[in-house]
Amino acid sequence: MPALSDAQARAVISNYSKINNEASAQRDQTLLDTVEDGPMYAMSVSDYTETEGLPKADRKPYKPWSYDTSSAKLYIPRFTTGQNRWFAAALSGEKGKDPSRIAVFAEQPKDKRWELVSVVDLAGTTLPDVALDKDGYATAVAASGNKQLAADASLLRTAVLDNFATGGTNTGTKVFDPTRASQQQIKVHDETTRKFGKLGTTVFAGGTNRFKDAYALKTSDGGALVLFAHTHTQTDAVAHSGLQINPDKDDNAWLHGIPRTSVTYTFVCADAATVPAKAAPSRLIGYTCARTDASGPPVGSASTDRA
Repeated sequence: MPALSDAQARAVISNYSKINNEASAQRDQTLLDTVEDGPMYAMSVSDYTETEGLPKADRKPYKPWSYDTSSAKLYIPRFTTGQNRWFAAALSGEKGKDPSRIAVFAEQPKDKRWELVSVVDLAGTTLPDVALDKDGYATAVAASGNKQLAADASLLRTAVLDNFATGGTNTGTKVFDPTRASQQQIKVHDETTRKFGKLGTTVFAGGTNRFKDAYALKTSDGGALVLFAHTHTQTDAVAHSGLQINPDKDDNAWLHGIPRTSVTYTFVCADAATVPAKAAPSRLIGYTCARTDASGPPVGSASTDRA
């Protein structure tokens, strides 16, 4: 049985846009919690937190927006009774524009509400070729522990973390073919770890990932489109005493403008990859990250140079 009808899915997307606008205009986390969950909710709350940490003069007025339901490409799987229901949608925030992101909406079993749990910005315009049956419905497959796929969500997550941590040296470049998204993660590693020169260091590592749910749809080549989440940290540290890291205003909510000797940032991210059925590399087709925390020891009162 399909998770819901085409019309119902489009209504879910419209309702999400409406409530999201109401919540975001007031930065109302409780209202937002009625239409978002998972990594998406964590990202939105961090955005609210970051905005509230800014001086009032620097807060940009909220601009209402909505997903264009008419151009949405829906991937609605069939489920058996008792299975958790979800669907994916390729969406555009502008009328008449091609979809630029893939979202997952999941039904929360407790209150039967449909909530947006993940959104991934696509690194290109080509959508994955999801297999649809004669009635236009998709097929959900296991995202974790699936031996029919070249990589499952756990291995994909490891590879993404490796792109950030080592520039892809260990598993990133072995699991993934080079794509814009994968190369962007490697570029983040390469540029960020060099940004301080001899004045400091930057180290990326995997963080505690609260968002272990992953979603997969069968693709027409027998593989799958896998949507998953990861959490990573970035620790900046000065090379020696006498130096300090001066937080910028976007970090105010967490660091309050106080100079630090080191800062650990936490990022929650949503990722999307296409995975072949046979032993071959996967393709990371997009990812979206939000900083959700920052902390670090304040500098002592000694006079300092700036890093």
